[in-house]
Amino acid sequence: MINLNEESSFAEGGNRKCFISPQDPNRCLKVIHKGLQENLKKNVPWYKRYKSDNYFDDNLREEKAYNQRALNHSDDLSVWDHLARWHGMVETNLGPASETELIRNNNEIAETLESYLFREGLTDEITQAIQTFEAWLRKHLVLTKNIIPHNIVLSKEDEILTLKIIDGLGCKAMVPLPEYSKMFARIYIERRIKLMWSRIHWDLSGRKGNWK
Repeated sequence: MINLNEESSFAEGGNRKCFISPQDPNRCLKVIHKGLQENLKKNVPWYKRYKSDNYFDDNLREEKAYNQRALNHSDDLSVWDHLARWHGMVETNLGPASETELIRNNNEIAETLESYLFREGLTDEITQAIQTFEAWLRKHLVLTKNIIPHNIVLSKEDEILTLKIIDGLGCKAMVPLPEYSKMFARIYIERRIKLMWSRIHWDLSGRKGNWK
């Protein structure tokens, strides 16, 4: 078991806290907030309240997302070019944790796309990085939920920025046809790309109205 100090998280989302693994500074441990699953169950539509707790477990959803066909049925290592690698589930004193690669630049935790955009705006450099990311999505058909800038970090090597997904992997479709059909996967990916740009422009315009 890995012991974590609850106050030592370096990032926190609505569902999980992120910790640097005490066993490896290049690994991130994501732990679900205490009582979250029970609270989620109370606030979902009545027909979802009969689902098991696993349905509301972000770590188990992430595990399933990393087992998607695009990642497990490809010998092309470039499928990992824009994605933090997943290292399985581990036990901690705060509960089960999803262990992923912690993206760093010069030993510092990588900046999020959101942070970069708020500071620099939509520069030529980041536009090129986003377009490269789009091409990767279209090539490999990696299924993601809505691509939100705070779920993307920027890796920098030889002065070139590379977008890396650190959260939000998986299929958001109500009927999961993209998981089984390349045709539907392509349609799904194009929709995610369109929504990604909508979210970016919404963030940069002061977040007025509905970004979708």
